[in-house]
Amino acid sequence: MDFHKELDARGLNCPLPILKTKKALAEMTSGEVLRVLATDPGSVRDFQAFAKQTGNELLSHTEENKEFVFLMKRK
Repeated sequence: MDFHKELDARGLNCPLPILKTKKALAEMTSGEVLRVLATDPGSVRDFQAFAKQTGNELLSHTEENKEFVFLMKRK
């Protein structure tokens, strides 16, 4: 899937991946997609909750080699 911006949050622990995602999304326009790379196992739950709370859409999340890739669409 295409994305407009990428955020590397690998090596960061909660709540930093979410805080950096929130900041990055704030700089984007509605409908744009942010790709986030993370290594924190709790980030899967965190991103699901973040999407519900903010209205930004979690398009997908995948895991490969203990790295998580999230695609978030700005509301």
